[in-house]
Amino acid sequence: MSLAVATGWLAVSSRAAETELRPVVEVEEVIYEYTPADNGAGPMWCHGSTCLVRLGDAVFASGLETIPHEKPLNNCRWTFWRRGPEGWTLLRQDSVGRTREPCPLAAFPEPGRVFLSANPTLNPPGQAGGGPARPVLFEFMAADASAPPGSHWPGWECKPAPPAFTEHSYRSLAADGPGREMILFQNIGYTHAEWAFRDRDGNWSAQGRLKWPWGAEYDTPQPIRVCYPNVALRARAVHFVGVSDIVEPYAKWRQAKRELTGQDWDYDFRRLFYVWSPDIAHGGFGDWVEIASRDKTCGWISPGDLWVAPDDAVHIVWTERALDERLRPKFFPNERQRHELNYARLREGRIETRRTLLAVDEGKPGLIPSLPRLHAMPDNRLFVFFSVAGSDETGKPIAENRLLELGPDGAPGRTAPVPLKHPLSSYFTATVRGGSAPGWTLDLLGARTGHPHAMCYARVRLE
Repeated sequence: MSLAVATGWLAVSSRAAETELRPVVEVEEVIYEYTPADNGAGPMWCHGSTCLVRLGDAVFASGLETIPHEKPLNNCRWTFWRRGPEGWTLLRQDSVGRTREPCPLAAFPEPGRVFLSANPTLNPPGQAGGGPARPVLFEFMAADASAPPGSHWPGWECKPAPPAFTEHSYRSLAADGPGREMILFQNIGYTHAEWAFRDRDGNWSAQGRLKWPWGAEYDTPQPIRVCYPNVALRARAVHFVGVSDIVEPYAKWRQAKRELTGQDWDYDFRRLFYVWSPDIAHGGFGDWVEIASRDKTCGWISPGDLWVAPDDAVHIVWTERALDERLRPKFFPNERQRHELNYARLREGRIETRRTLLAVDEGKPGLIPSLPRLHAMPDNRLFVFFSVAGSDETGKPIAENRLLELGPDGAPGRTAPVPLKHPLSSYFTATVRGGSAPGWTLDLLGARTGHPHAMCYARVRLE
């Protein structure tokens, strides 16, 4: 990027931080309702990717439908929706495959294509449990999206043998919309993720394996599986940030949790890792960078979002909880609970800035932040859309969504409530990571507070 463009973006962002923030809710509606599949997943399971994309005036969404009389785990099928002037229309639904997890979307603005990532089981109908699966990418033409889609089989690395994919895919789909390229990740057990890169000519021209960071400090050293990642692809650079997801690695805590829950397993979710590739077409990934950890007090971390700025800075947001209060009396009685919304800026694999945007300390009034999503405007201003819940200083309970503007260095600017009649408790956005263009409106797909078995859409204009 040129110095003039970078300087211009910094100037616009600095002026914008001084302006009033006025989100206007234009649309709130239910797209579909669903029956829980009781298979450990749900329509928001792939929350690191997105099931919502925008192409011009049209918005597309993928859904998840439970198949009656089919047994878990592969007892769901995907649905494909479009919102036009007439509202939401169900365009297609899978009539052949069965799956467990929702199906992420990606889009190319030219010539207007939407891709749906599916992971159909190879098990026969009626068979319960897990088993092998074969990933496929369906391609819809935006101008005639109700037509049967094309099918693409990702080109994985097959040496020494083809990847042994299962119904637990933990897959991630990311697209460079203007560049008409995409990358797909899919986990293999607890050792690594397979990845396949599709270039602008439609060829799966690069593939490989992303090996997990190594947990040498655990009671039993092991790979640290990284799940629910936010992945961005821009000019063939790939950025990947996710959270540790392994069975409790410390025996003393695992035993204590077993006594509390009666279960032999409990996953950690408390270390945030980042890795990148400067050119995925001609090389693999560098070294893992640990951005945050709550490993000392058995805390909790959840990835939020990732955005690559015009100056190639990588902006990341996430939330943290300081400790597991169930274990505090026995293992860390003097620690205090703390909830944080955090931010980091990285460049070329190095952390340049890290800051806490919001925090709530135990025993003090405040609202707990969660589920941060980044939204970039056409002028490259950057916002965080997030949820808050708790009580204010008067004791009044509050549960709402808010917007916070960030400066180029991550400094928090003005905050404004988003006046949704039905606040969203979990949500996707039409993110640039999925190929959607930066927009003056914020498109949201998710579950409403108090209405968990419906997937809803909201459109917010940012003034």
